[in-house]
Amino acid sequence: MEKDHLPMPEGLQDPTEAREEARTRVTSSLPPSPPPLPPPRREEGSRGSPRLPRRVQFCLPHTSIPAPAPQQEEKAFYRRLEHLMGPDGSFQALWEASGWEDLAEGKCLRKCPVKQGHGDRPQAGQEMVVKLLGALEDGSLVERDPRLTFVLGQGEAIQALELAVSSMQVGEVALFLVGPTCAYGCLGREPDIPSNATLLYEVTLLQVQDGPNPALLPASERLSLVNRRREWGNFHFEREDFQRALRCYQEALQLLLLPGEGCLSPDEEEERRELELKCLNNSAAAQMKLQQPEEALGSCNRVLQLDPDNVKALFRKAAV
Repeated sequence: MEKDHLPMPEGLQDPTEAREEARTRVTSSLPPSPPPLPPPRREEGSRGSPRLPRRVQFCLPHTSIPAPAPQQEEKAFYRRLEHLMGPDGSFQALWEASGWEDLAEGKCLRKCPVKQGHGDRPQAGQEMVVKLLGALEDGSLVERDPRLTFVLGQGEAIQALELAVSSMQVGEVALFLVGPTCAYGCLGREPDIPSNATLLYEVTLLQVQDGPNPALLPASERLSLVNRRREWGNFHFEREDFQRALRCYQEALQLLLLPGEGCLSPDEEEERRELELKCLNNSAAAQMKLQQPEEALGSCNRVLQLDPDNVKALFRKAAV
């Protein structure tokens, strides 16, 4: 059978041609004999028998890795889920079930207590630490976070979670039935939450503490916080929750105006400027969606003061 002959890169000799030249040199000085084997390889300075080239084939047995067993809290969550599911295997009956409390209008959020907590309810600006489990109607576990941390009222979580935690006490465990308008809406969340999905959450409020003082944060952490607020604004904007989006952008801009600890490096100063431009442009877009032309014009003018040739600001200013 003929072997495929691939062209060699420039500067390298074909192995077949090299072997033919070596064979010619050897046979010219020896009596006729069978074609010699390729010269054995010997490591420099080695003794004893030379190492002959060998082809070694490893045959590994078939290996299967078992999926990890569900944690105890997941097992308990699924038991509650099976108990709550209606005969048709959906959440539909839970919207009318007794023992649940409506936390928002339009049947988008309901609460069912599982375990009582203690103390006062959280306030806006405080930092929450929660344990979170969430599933779809088909039983798929799409949320699992043993220590999710966010500042209440800052738009750093979906609306359902902020409203849910506001109704809880430390140590409390509760189930929350969440409609798409309070969760991920018509866009869903790739790749695990489809469009217009209803979810069932189990939330445990682990800890409530005062939120961090942004003015005391190092510059790098403060800029990271600003960018996180901006990204949450984009999340809400994509789901057409323009009011929450605008609040995130405005809070990010306020963080940029705070006096920080120490001076910014040139790279940090450039990052700060880019974040300010993005937040102002995004604010203008949200203000236009909310029918706030004067505020949108002001945001565009602030962008143009920093960057006179900014295309987005010029376009939106002309459209106001």
